[in-house]
Amino acid sequence: MKKRHVMAAALLAAMLTAFGAAQSAFAQDYPTRTVTLVVPYPPGGGVDVLARVVADKLSGILGQQVIVDNRVGGSGIVGTRAFIRTAPDGYTLFLGHTGSISINPSLYANANFDPRKDFAPIGLIASMPVALLAHPSFPGKTIADVVAIAKKEGGKFNIGTSAIGTGGYLTAELFKSVTGVQAQIIPYKGTAQLMNDLVGGHVPVAFGVLPPALGNLSAGTLRGIAMLDQRRFSGLPNVPTAHESGLPGFDSVLHYGLLAPPGTPKPIIDKLNTALRALVNTDEIKKRINNEGGDPLTSTPEEYAADIDQEERKWGALIKKLNLKVE
Repeated sequence: MKKRHVMAAALLAAMLTAFGAAQSAFAQDYPTRTVTLVVPYPPGGGVDVLARVVADKLSGILGQQVIVDNRVGGSGIVGTRAFIRTAPDGYTLFLGHTGSISINPSLYANANFDPRKDFAPIGLIASMPVALLAHPSFPGKTIADVVAIAKKEGGKFNIGTSAIGTGGYLTAELFKSVTGVQAQIIPYKGTAQLMNDLVGGHVPVAFGVLPPALGNLSAGTLRGIAMLDQRRFSGLPNVPTAHESGLPGFDSVLHYGLLAPPGTPKPIIDKLNTALRALVNTDEIKKRINNEGGDPLTSTPEEYAADIDQEERKWGALIKKLNLKVE
């Protein structure tokens, strides 16, 4: 009996060794065809802008084309659900950010995914603060001005944001809670649509990330009121932080990263993490991310998993405190 147990253990060890060797060999050859990078939001928004930068440079490192696939619907829910059902072979990846990964599971009653179990984190890419932006004709110059005007107009004051569930949307909810204003939040399906309406004067102010707004900010067709970060953005040195504007602790910084479906072999995850680190650490990409209003980040897969957990707990606690829930 003991001899049979020893033989079985030896056989199992041999099988595991062979399986590990097969996975490593597979990872060495990977990828042998086009890789799809899923973005659960429309083209032109902050997530999409970063995804296209990553896809372009990752193609060169991996030696195979990486294409962006915008799977739009349900404020990121549709694309996220479709992604977690894809084959765990490394040929479908996901550009995740705080909204789709760490906010939606708590905000949506029917999100039906667990950010800790339904993704295989590869690594972080960047962080980007949310900014309070305004149409040039808006009379307010500071956050205090926005609060005063919003309180004067009562529920008639409109604040534009990206889709429900995004960092911009939740930041607007937090702004209402912190300041006590009774404004109407106008969520848009995509950031590009939001910027168009803000430039057109259809909404007076908006909370959003900088990438889709930088061109208009430079042209003077939009104006920055405050950065919701601990420090000013170097590309907009005259725009103060929320802390400087009288709202200490009112920060909203979104994290972006690359993920694979659960069950993706570790050798592939490790290979993609190495490629992603190489990409983010180039001077070109660091400069590009800085120019888009963010800071480059790198991490191990384990560090990204811990970041997702931390962000979900932080935003989940806020959602619970504000009693927010979307059916």
